[in-house]
Amino acid sequence: MAKVNQQDPLFEKYHIRTDLALESHQVIVEQEGPPELPGVKVHTEKEEGITLTRIQVESDLGAQMMGKAPGNYSTFEAPGLRMHNRDLQERIAEMVAKEIDWFFEEAGLGPEDTVLVVGLGNWNATPDALGPRAVENLMVTRHLLEMSPPELREGLRPVSAISPGVLGLTGIETGEIIMGVVDRIGAKAVICIDALASRSVDRLCSTIQISDTGIHPGAGVGNRRLAINKETLGIPVIAIGIPTVVHAVTIVSDAMDLIEQGRVSNGSEELPSRVQFSIDPEAIRGNQEQSVRPQVRSLDKRQIMSQVLEPYFGSMIVTPKEIDQLIEEVSDVIAGALNTSFHAGVSYDEVFKYLS
Repeated sequence: MAKVNQQDPLFEKYHIRTDLALESHQVIVEQEGPPELPGVKVHTEKEEGITLTRIQVESDLGAQMMGKAPGNYSTFEAPGLRMHNRDLQERIAEMVAKEIDWFFEEAGLGPEDTVLVVGLGNWNATPDALGPRAVENLMVTRHLLEMSPPELREGLRPVSAISPGVLGLTGIETGEIIMGVVDRIGAKAVICIDALASRSVDRLCSTIQISDTGIHPGAGVGNRRLAINKETLGIPVIAIGIPTVVHAVTIVSDAMDLIEQGRVSNGSEELPSRVQFSIDPEAIRGNQEQSVRPQVRSLDKRQIMSQVLEPYFGSMIVTPKEIDQLIEEVSDVIAGALNTSFHAGVSYDEVFKYLS
């Protein structure tokens, strides 16, 4: 899991945990009200079933407000990805491939430059196995091209791939492993694939984020590790992630939002249009009986939920029950997009025949 920094302003101020720049931007706009953030550009494109949002964080102020590093973030939203729609999967893979090509151009990467793909995560934990699963389906070619004559190399990029596991399995920082491999093989760029955390259950396994700002392995579940980015490796690092988990406190808080907005119905009767609750903070601390009463104090709801859930569920993360199949399908999408982007000499149809 990557990238949530529990010390970032977004978490400290709004108690919201998310790895997605799109969600960070939405939270700031919802809470603060400005239609635009200083130093942040947003562009959205839509086609049937797919929405692409490009966010460019240009200033330190915008980065500080969003809790994201300056750089480019492209986010694909496709709710149909959870519907096991193969046609949609192939269509979004093709779009992701084109977006990766754009990131390569921005990084100044040539068509024959060696790329190292890193599948981050723990292959023993299904929600965190996105990276290793995607790497399994990559067309790795570096070893073949080294032994092939130049005329047979056209349209194929030298690609290497590793799944370094996690610190708990190897005893070695993931960043240290990548540094060693990059130095040894002379890679010109690194692509990291990792599972992310979202603040919305609707985005689980249906959203793909690409960024050029690197990644912090383990930070999404509170285990901040050595950063993998251009500053630490000395070469461009492109991160590709899909949210596979959401924090329990987020689900509870969103449920409270629905109740307050009167959008939750009980049978045929709809709840009142505005139901306000307040939990006495003294009760939370155990000084008196916990009670729910009409709101008399202005308290941050997410902070209250965190305090209520903390003894048992504060750090709990939740994933869909069909996560096995979803991980298999979205890892195919990522692998298909990368294979298409890497190897111009391999047709798009051939890529997905390879994955079938």
